[in-house]
Order: sequence, then structure tokens, then C-alpha cells
Amino acid sequence: MTDFFLYVTVVLLVFFGLSAVLFKRNLIKIVIALNILEAGVNLFFIVLAYRPEGTAPIFTLAPELEKLRMVLPTPQALILTNIVIGFATTALMLVFAVFIYRNNGTLDIRNLKGVEDHD
Repeated sequence: MTDFFLYVTVVLLVFFGLSAVLFKRNLIKIVIALNILEAGVNLFFIVLAYRPEGTAPIFTLAPELEKLRMVLPTPQALILTNIVIGFATTALMLVFAVFIYRNNGTLDIRNLKGVEDHD
């Protein structure tokens, strides 16, 4: 039953992240929405890698390996790598937002210089 709630949480995080990226006009809110979307994707991979009654993939109990059900270490490593990459890209996006604010005086993407109105 908890898997259902985790999958619902994944769907909600991805939905809120995507809708905010598509409909918000402030660059800072778009960066936050991308972080929410990233959290949803990370949670999705964690939920997929979950095994009931699984143990950590540490091989210290060598004689008892036949009885243990270990979780896969690959998704855990991928999520850890994704968190580090997400932190770096968030920092880069925030630096771009600061530069855009210095050059344009606004963070609204509709009022940036060089962006034409296509209505």
C-alpha cells in the first residue's frame, strides 16, 4: 500500500514541476520548478529500486549471502550522481538568472530584451 502512495507522490511532483515550468514566467520560479521535477524523477527511480525486506548492498556478511535479499546498488549510485549534477545545474541556472537580472532589470521572461511578442 505504501508503494501506491509513493507512486502518487511521484506523479504529483512531476505534474507540479512540469506545470510550473510551462506556466510560470519568473526565472527563479522556473528554477525551483525544475528542482521539484528533479525530485520527482529521483523518487521514481528510488521507488523502482525498492525491494521489500531488502538489505543494503554491503558484503560484510559473506557466509550468509545465500539468505540475504539485497537491493540493487546501481539505482542508488545513479540517484547520488543525479543529485550532484542537479545541484551544479541549479547553481548555474541561478547564476544565469542573476546575469539576466543585471542586464534587463527583470526576471520576467516576457519582458527580456531581444524576446519578441508572438501573440
